[in-house]
Formats: sequence, structure tokens, C-alpha cells
Amino acid sequence: MTSVIPFHNPDDRFYYFAYGSCMCPVDLKRSLGESTHAYVVGPATLAGYRLGFFRRSRLRNCGVLDVVPDPTAKVQGVLYHLPWRLSPALDLREEGYCHEMVTVVANGQAYAQTRTYSVISKTHAEIAPNEWYSSVVMRGAATCGLPEEYCWNLFHHIHSLQRRQAATPLRHTA
Repeated sequence: MTSVIPFHNPDDRFYYFAYGSCMCPVDLKRSLGESTHAYVVGPATLAGYRLGFFRRSRLRNCGVLDVVPDPTAKVQGVLYHLPWRLSPALDLREEGYCHEMVTVVANGQAYAQTRTYSVISKTHAEIAPNEWYSSVVMRGAATCGLPEEYCWNLFHHIHSLQRRQAATPLRHTA
């Protein structure tokens, strides 16, 4: 059986909802190889999900963000309108995640069939992010204009995970 790879015109674009380190256009440029500032639509909201640090990144050696279904929650992030030529590089960056098609709201408009990524093999408990990853996420949230209250709640969640991790003694095996 042969898989068919759909052809996309170089001018075609797709919507992408970023909620973690990809909210920061500077960090996203590092992976995609070009500036992404021009592709930012603006702050966006994903209803029916919540954030959690349910993946340990080997590259970053810490917990990294994921979205998990929760009918009572909302995730704030950044909506991009990216050229298809950037799709393979974005998929490579998001190794360990899979595409999920969602509807987000930005600037009062609903954007259906928006790509986001969710962790494939989630951990049972959240893993604290390190300072570097936390600062990239927070810089992206502030740079792209997420609501101040949301930014504070995210900061406090990160800090509480880091405090809990620091208070937990390491277990040594014999």
C-alpha cells in the first residue's frame, strides 16, 4: 500500500495554535529557520483544554507543556498562519507530539481546523520545567499579548511545580 502525500502550493498556509515555547517567535525561528513575526495572527483561546507538563523532553531535560482535554478549562496561546513549507520543520520540532485539529478564537473570530500538538505518551504526573524553558514560555506569552491574569496563573503553576520538585528528595537505587 502506498501512502499519498498531499500536494500543497507553496503559497498555501495553515493555522497553528502554539501554547508553549512556540509562542515565542524568536524561539520558533530557531527551529523553522526564518522569522515568524509576520505570521502571528494574535492571542488565541482554545476552549475545553488545560495546560500541563506531561512530557519530559530529553533535549531540554525538563517537563514541557501539553494540552489535555478539560471541558471546564481554557488555554491561551498564539495563533500563527504559517506557510506549508514550514510544516515539516514544525513537525520535527514537535517530535513526541501528534497533530490535533482544534477550533480556537482569536480577535473575536473562530478558526476551525487549526493545528496544535498534543503529547503522545503522557506522564502520569506533571514534571517541572527548568528555568530556561519557563523563561521562553513566559517571554512568548508576554510578547504576544496574552492576558496578564493568565500569564500570572501560568507563572504560579510553573513555580509551584519547581518548588515541589525541589522539595522532593532524590531516590537512589542500590
